[in-house]
Amino acid sequence: MSEEPTEQPTGTTRRTVLRSAGALAAAGALLTSGVGTAQARSRPKSTPIAAGLTLGLPAPTGPYRTGVTTLYLVDRSRRDPWDPGIAVREVMVTVFYPARTVDGFPVARQMTEEAAAVFAQIAPLAHPRLPKSGVNWAATSTHSHTNAPARPVPSPVLLYSPGGGDPRTLGTSVAEELASHGYAVVTVDHPGDAAVVSFPTERKGRTGTFRTTVFRGDPREQPKLFRTMINTRVADLAFVLDQLRILTAGRLPEGLADALDLSRVGAYGHSAGGTAVSEAIYEDRRIAAAINLEGYLDQAPAPSGRPGPLYPIARHGTRRPLLLLGTSDFPHQKELSRSWSPLLTHPHNRTHHARLDNTAHWIFTDYAAIAPQLQSAALIPPPARTALIGTLPPSQSIPLVRGHIRAFFTRHVPVRPH
Repeated sequence: MSEEPTEQPTGTTRRTVLRSAGALAAAGALLTSGVGTAQARSRPKSTPIAAGLTLGLPAPTGPYRTGVTTLYLVDRSRRDPWDPGIAVREVMVTVFYPARTVDGFPVARQMTEEAAAVFAQIAPLAHPRLPKSGVNWAATSTHSHTNAPARPVPSPVLLYSPGGGDPRTLGTSVAEELASHGYAVVTVDHPGDAAVVSFPTERKGRTGTFRTTVFRGDPREQPKLFRTMINTRVADLAFVLDQLRILTAGRLPEGLADALDLSRVGAYGHSAGGTAVSEAIYEDRRIAAAINLEGYLDQAPAPSGRPGPLYPIARHGTRRPLLLLGTSDFPHQKELSRSWSPLLTHPHNRTHHARLDNTAHWIFTDYAAIAPQLQSAALIPPPARTALIGTLPPSQSIPLVRGHIRAFFTRHVPVRPH
């Protein structure tokens, strides 16, 4: 969830850019198979190849090579909460997992060219400090191989919910790290909320195969919108878990259906995603442990400024492990602490708190690696990098974040030796 001020490019309104992004998405629609990939199979003539800086992601450190696949899931019991014209709730997820072999399976890109083209226009609106040009967002490679066969060993499942307005693809680095150590990590996009979500097919009620975010500012400034966002995310996470239980081998890469150990499930989320997974562990007993990466545990404040009510997780606590992990330079420490304190002081609680010094809100995302590269290329000034991720160098911050997350799940949702 972005707490940054909304700045508009000179002569251009947020609505104008989002409308042009939607038109670009419709023109550059890319169809994929039922089991999609993070790689473009072909490029429509209408979509130009972007030029600019190619960004890199840090390599995972675990003993296993990783595979990746994308799933399109449709919940016919819910209408879309953001667009009444869409009669179902669509959810896109990416699964990172330990691979048996990666030979002959292509390395996936972080984003498709089409999604990257839309992201390039929308990202500087959500994060005004990002460059409006000069980056080839479609060129970033992951370290995972599309549809590689899974290692034939049960893997604990970890759900990831990104920050408000952020796409799931900005959680690639941590997901790959966990997968390389034996976890199956399911990163979830929340359409209508995420900056851009691409689908494998068109559907009545939306234009083309893309959706962009409905947000036009900080969701915390609109209590009803914030409430809808969190409620929808919690329902999305439960639905994804339901679907993972019934997916057949025909819809997954070789061996993956048997490798998903749904008796051992954890969840982690950033910002609004942290709020969602905290409430999910309270509501859904299938989730054994969760990490909240700097997400509020109360509803948005009233227009009068009166604090919003606490979520049930903060009021009642949990006997299951929950880590509240924050940064030293988050600009809304007072409001965040107000929502966290009741949970931390709750009797018989298993909630823990840690703070990372010299870091800022987006250190938990791929911006931890991206922002220093943008600064080195003179595409953003040092204050912009500091506002996004803090001053800690990536050689320290990336292992620090990965280490906290992996240590928590190793303790509470461990990978069993085989």
